[in-house]
Amino acid sequence: MPQRSPHHPLTYYQATAPDLHLPPLVGDHEAEVAVFGAGFAGLAVACGLQDRGMSAVTVLEAHAVGHGASGRNGGFALGGYSRDPARLLADWGPEPARQLYGLTRDALALIRHRVQAWGIECDLIHGGAWWVDWFNTRRSRQAMAAHGQMLREHFGVQWEALGPAEVRAGLHSDRYGGALWDREAFHFHPLRYAQGMARAVGAQGGHVHPDSPVVRVERQGTAWLLHTPQGRLRATHLVVAGGGYLRRVLPRLERARLPIATYMLATEPLAEHPVQTTAAVYDNRFAFDYYRRPSDGRLLWGGRISILERHPERIARMLKADVLKVFPQLASARIEFAWGGLMSYATHEMPQLGRLSDGLWFAQSFGGHGVAPTTVAGELLAELMARGGRTDERWQRYGLTPVFGRLGLLGAQAHYSWAELKDALHEALTPRSLH
Repeated sequence: MPQRSPHHPLTYYQATAPDLHLPPLVGDHEAEVAVFGAGFAGLAVACGLQDRGMSAVTVLEAHAVGHGASGRNGGFALGGYSRDPARLLADWGPEPARQLYGLTRDALALIRHRVQAWGIECDLIHGGAWWVDWFNTRRSRQAMAAHGQMLREHFGVQWEALGPAEVRAGLHSDRYGGALWDREAFHFHPLRYAQGMARAVGAQGGHVHPDSPVVRVERQGTAWLLHTPQGRLRATHLVVAGGGYLRRVLPRLERARLPIATYMLATEPLAEHPVQTTAAVYDNRFAFDYYRRPSDGRLLWGGRISILERHPERIARMLKADVLKVFPQLASARIEFAWGGLMSYATHEMPQLGRLSDGLWFAQSFGGHGVAPTTVAGELLAELMARGGRTDERWQRYGLTPVFGRLGLLGAQAHYSWAELKDALHEALTPRSLH
């Protein structure tokens, strides 16, 4: 088994991605735009700016490209945000909510285009996503049907209903009832995608520098001067696009996001794989499991939410128990990788993006649903910087709401534990339907 450390374990993605061989920032440099963070959001801003003719972009990353949530996640690319579509509808009404959701559908199309146009080898699988019924009760079936109807009527999204027999044909498990199939979704190797974006930034005249933590920021007239251990970067615009790993940079941003941990494992390649569908899969509990089958025949499995970063061996034991609740036939399957990662959440469960002051921009708090929304943020900020204008009222409404530090973390853990208990009570007190 590969050697790992408790806080920065070797992930499956790190083990199956190439080394980019990008240098740290050394010496004095200038750029039109400097970006903190070489994750999906920061790289999406850089690519969006270059698409609009602003090629002089430099991205600084304290660790490796995709070090944080962008290179550790489940690899699901779905429409929507962490905030439920029904709540978007209640927030704005039908047409504005449809437009807001539509930005993420456009983002999925843009990601597909970039993968093809830039030749990014990221194991992208066009299988869609199955939202499967864990409970298989009348109540759960009605709730799923109502959700599908809402998406169809108000958002123009068609999720196809699957019966229990179809689900069992794709998943060799008696755990579930039916499912809804989101055909617009896809799944991929997220770290390879982030690396591909970094290469594209370089190919279009920009620069990406890993291992370049910013240790000091100065305002010099209308410019920003960023100091790293080995260099300095002067830029007109500064974009802070960090997540759960960004510390001690702009306290106003840090006070508005919660770093929340989630966990993943990867099995050895399986000779008899229980997942026959090419779709990614997640269930309808609040504390849901999510998993998929990449092209090398492993099972990639994620789940659990916590305020704790756990040791890989602990993660492996915890998630293996969850796997066996669905696929007991995998009792002897070897776990080759287990890791955790920090997502950043806002209390309103929407991305936070906009301008803090002249030349200072931010994008953060994408939660556990960040692949498409990070691309949305990149496009919106790039458009504002390249073309001018102001952040519209939707993003101002989902602003930098305080999370109250450790108290907020404890509240988030209590909320998750309560939702987990409600899921368990629902399952225990409501008889499952016979398949």
